[in-house]
Amino acid sequence: GCSASCENEVRMASVTVISVGSLKEKYLTEAVAEYKKRLSQYARVDEVNLKEEKINNEDDPTEIARAIDAEAETIIAAIPKDSMKIALCVEGKSYDSPALASLIGKMVDERGKITLIIGSSHGLSEKVKSECNLRLSFSKLTFPHQLMRVVLLEVIYRCLNIIKGTKYHK
Repeated sequence: GCSASCENEVRMASVTVISVGSLKEKYLTEAVAEYKKRLSQYARVDEVNLKEEKINNEDDPTEIARAIDAEAETIIAAIPKDSMKIALCVEGKSYDSPALASLIGKMVDERGKITLIIGSSHGLSEKVKSECNLRLSFSKLTFPHQLMRVVLLEVIYRCLNIIKGTKYHK
């Protein structure tokens, strides 16, 4: 048991990562598995991997828009009910690790459930972004979205460690 004075007690968070596109490289799937294992002491982690819409002509903006909108429908349908929703997008707000940890801590306290959403290589529909409680950017740099999945799990792991007050965060 833990009284109200015990601040480092965090209820088991439920973390859902929704991403569009598949993880093909072995080194990335291994990294994802490793972080999910590390995270399991702090949170239940569910990965929802959605198929990327087929785009016949990568130079056609209307076709890209159609694909992003179609992906939006499946993304929105996959979001757990009552979850705090975070969209990863380049125009989102940037935080340092302690500030993000504090924000995620508040979200977990409030709802117990957070969902993080990574779009396809073409990004996320405005439909999805407007559903979210937060638009988050990790960097002004562009990363392959497969790699972002690993980075995202690392960031969540670090945040939960900061909340717990462990020595992991340097």
